[in-house]
Amino acid sequence: MRAVITGGSGLIGRALARNLGAAGYDAVVLTRSMSRVGPLPPGVRAQEWDGLTSKGWVQLLDEETSIVHLAGEGIADGRWTDDRKRRIRESRVLSGKAVSEAIQEAIREATKKPRALLQASAVGYYGPRGDEEILEGQPPGRGFLADVSVAWEASTAEVEALGVRRVILRTGVVLAREGGALPRMALPFKLMAGAPLGSGRQWLPWIHMADEVGAIRFLLEKDDAQGPFNLVAPKPVTNRELGDVLGRVLRRPSPLQALGLGVPEPVFRVMLGEMADAVLDSQRVLPSRLLQLGYPFRFPDVESALRDLYRD
Repeated sequence: MRAVITGGSGLIGRALARNLGAAGYDAVVLTRSMSRVGPLPPGVRAQEWDGLTSKGWVQLLDEETSIVHLAGEGIADGRWTDDRKRRIRESRVLSGKAVSEAIQEAIREATKKPRALLQASAVGYYGPRGDEEILEGQPPGRGFLADVSVAWEASTAEVEALGVRRVILRTGVVLAREGGALPRMALPFKLMAGAPLGSGRQWLPWIHMADEVGAIRFLLEKDDAQGPFNLVAPKPVTNRELGDVLGRVLRRPSPLQALGLGVPEPVFRVMLGEMADAVLDSQRVLPSRLLQLGYPFRFPDVESALRDLYRD
């Protein structure tokens, strides 16, 4: 089987391509910059793509091919200026439309539809919900991240009318040592200066990279899976609880954490602007549908996840 991965040079895309290549897939990474891909593991190859059209890769699509659409500019790569917010949205929506057009073109030219499309999204779809438990059936919330997630998901919705199985991957904070949020969260604790952000009571939906990749592959191979899935661990934690565990695992207990002190919300908002919403919003998201289908989480709790990531 073949798996075409957009955004394959990103943190999740690289890990997924490596996993699928090792499992015997013909894993094809689509990238706008061949130089960013670097050395590829066995079973993985790269194909250049402009991110806007089907040019150069539509010939890869057939009935034995699935697409995992992860492409999109990083949410936390910079302050949310108006221009950056536009790029974040357009990078997702325009690339999604290109994927949809490629599927339509493949069906039109060869009357062969891909096996599945796995469409990336984020738990930001739900907006801030306080202590409410969030399952997949709940409606979208408000705010920039919710609006982007809704548009991102909608960008490929029309392939369902063509009979293509579509899965929506609403991912939480992916924990990995190689990049993403964890190294930034861990640094203050390594310096024994870690502290809760805002009240510290906000819920943080997280998932270990091994389970992010495992869940994507699980849904890729489960032919009856379709619709939205929350890719988060079954045991969410608050910001303060995460700090407690992180300090313990790193053996760097923070005096500020112990005293119940933290970074006041107004200060944090001055530091990050609107992007602070991604950290301060509370989302108690649960992986209801993954559990119903029987996905076996390797790291269901944050302590086991962090001990694995920092085991050396």
